[in-house]
Amino acid sequence: MYKTILIPVAFGHEEERAVAVARKLLTTGGEIVLLNVVEEIPAYISPYLPAGTLEKNVADALADLKDMAAKAGADCSATVTIGHPGQEILEQARKHDAECIVIASHKPGLEDYFLGSTAARIVRHAQCCVHVLR
Repeated sequence: MYKTILIPVAFGHEEERAVAVARKLLTTGGEIVLLNVVEEIPAYISPYLPAGTLEKNVADALADLKDMAAKAGADCSATVTIGHPGQEILEQARKHDAECIVIASHKPGLEDYFLGSTAARIVRHAQCCVHVLR
């Protein structure tokens, strides 16, 4: 059983299932941290977007994540960061002293063998246990 579990959330990718699995792995009195990583807007695209787009994306993600945390229970918190998902998930796991990361993964395609998916990067580089949902 784990005291702190981090769940990276990509909205629409089995987040309810990830919370259910985390609940089974969570020790009494533990904490679940829901994390969404908003990727930076590339410099070549930003001139074509309205001012404040990144900030709005972060605010929208935080609102959705807080709703999800409220539905999941009092022992869930919500965090939104900006950056590269693979790096930010690992950084937040360290910051929150997570003992386990519960992450959903898609069925790997040919491109994943060359580039690697976020879940694969987390599995390779995490300093804690990783539970991958398929």
